[in-house]
Amino acid sequence: MPSIVALIPARSGSKRVVDKNVRPLAGHPTIAYTIAAACRSGVFGAVIVSTDSERYASIARHYGAEVPELRPADMAGALSPDIDWVRHAIGLLDASGRSFECFAILRPTSPFRLPETIRRAWSEFQAEAGVDSLRAVEKGSQHPGKMWVIRGRRMTPLMPLSPAEQPWHSTQMAALPEVHVQNASLEIAWSRVARDGGTIAGDVVMPFLTTDAEGYDVNTEYDFWYGEQLVARGEARLPEVSEAPFFG
Repeated sequence: MPSIVALIPARSGSKRVVDKNVRPLAGHPTIAYTIAAACRSGVFGAVIVSTDSERYASIARHYGAEVPELRPADMAGALSPDIDWVRHAIGLLDASGRSFECFAILRPTSPFRLPETIRRAWSEFQAEAGVDSLRAVEKGSQHPGKMWVIRGRRMTPLMPLSPAEQPWHSTQMAALPEVHVQNASLEIAWSRVARDGGTIAGDVVMPFLTTDAEGYDVNTEYDFWYGEQLVARGEARLPEVSEAPFFG
C-alpha cells in the first residue's frame, strides 16, 4: 500500500468571511473537523497544516495536526496557486526524511467530510490504474449549456460547441449530457505529480462522487448559517472531535 500524507491548507486573510478556516462552527473552529476526519480515517502517515498564521498553527496543533513551518507570505495570497504551497509542504517533509508517495488535499471549508469519506476515496484511488489524481465532484445543479457570457448589451453561450440545429441553451434539461462540478471535499494525487509537474492534478484525473453534505462548502455567511442549521436539525453530521474547544 502506498504511503500518503494529508495536507490541509489554512491561509489567513480570507475576504468574504474573515478567518473562515478557523471560524467557530458547532462549537469548534472549522478546521478542527477536517483535522479530526483526517486523523480518524486511519489513512494518513501524517496530517500537516500549511498556514501563514501563528494563531492558526496553534489551533491546528491543539487538534492534533503538525505545522512543521509557517507558509511563506508569497505563497499565502488570494491568488497564490495551490502548487506552490503543496510543493513547499512536500519539500519540508522530504528534507526531514519523511517522503510520502501520495498526498491528499483536505480543505477546512469542507467540514462535513467524514473519516469514511476519506477511506472510500483512498480505496477508489488505489484501485484505479493509470491515473495521476482523484478529485471530489458532485452532480451539477446548474448546467453550463444554459450559461451565458455578457459583453456590453450582447451575450454569447458559454458552451458554443453545442449542435447548431439544437443549441443546448434551447434544449430541455433532461436531454442535456449530465455534468458534475468539483467541490472542496478532497483531492488525492501521486506526489510525483506535484514534484515533477506544474499542477496538483496532473493530466489523468478520476472522479470521486460525494453524496449528501460530504461536499458542502462554507465560504459565505449564508453557508455558515446553513451549516449550523444542518447540524441542529440532524440533517448532516460533523466528524467527531475529541479535543476540548480551542479558545485563544
